[in-house]
Amino acid sequence: MMNLPDCETLVLSLDGAVLRVTLNRPESRNSMTGAMISELDQVFECVAASACAIRVVILRGAGGHFCAGADLKEVMSQLRPPQADEPDPVAQISRRFGSLLRKAAALPAVVVAICDGAVLGGGFGLACVSDIALAHVAASFGLPETTRGLPPAQIAPFVVERIGLTQARKLCLTGARFDGAEALRLGLVHQTYADEAQLSQQIDVLLGQILSCAPHANAVTKAIVLNVGRQEMDEVLDDAAQKFAACVRGSEVPEGLGAFMQKRAPRWARQP
Repeated sequence: MMNLPDCETLVLSLDGAVLRVTLNRPESRNSMTGAMISELDQVFECVAASACAIRVVILRGAGGHFCAGADLKEVMSQLRPPQADEPDPVAQISRRFGSLLRKAAALPAVVVAICDGAVLGGGFGLACVSDIALAHVAASFGLPETTRGLPPAQIAPFVVERIGLTQARKLCLTGARFDGAEALRLGLVHQTYADEAQLSQQIDVLLGQILSCAPHANAVTKAIVLNVGRQEMDEVLDDAAQKFAACVRGSEVPEGLGAFMQKRAPRWARQP
């Protein structure tokens, strides 16, 4: 039995290989506190350590909003000048969120973000590091940090990775808001939905597709894809060749090929 952490700011629901993580501070549109970041970090550690037992992570917010970004009241309450020879505590708080985004991006599980209501600041960042994102047509996306005198310091690099430098520059430097349809056009999300019934259908299809893929093969494929642009291409290809060889000699290929030849579903293609 998987031991998930006890959480105060998150609601966790594990159904087979699918973990649903709900940001649960609806009174503040699920703005992120230090406690929420710590709990997300613990959850992601559990997923990474699950040896592909958790194959899908679905991120959503409670109360009709995904996430409105950082809880600025908490951030401002923690301001103090650094002591002599001490790292700036504000910089440490900021960098901590960047580390969380990197951890989310690198999870071996497929991360699905369901973006409705406010998808701002840090919430925008979470959408950017998901593998698959779905957006309500009327969701409100944006990077409002610069309108408040702040840079989207830990978020902007992931926006560039997601939608490219040209579009990222415009979004980061204008603080403009846009809806789910525009998020789809920009390539930030993959599908839009108009209501819960349509969303449910989309998720059912996605889960069927994801769970038909071999867990380890999916994790390896994700690692290969994420290496592109971060390593020299020959390094990417050399590493990918080694990963391919290891998979050929692993346990999933005989099962996958056997299922194909026998015209049956492989053992891993179970219902969520």
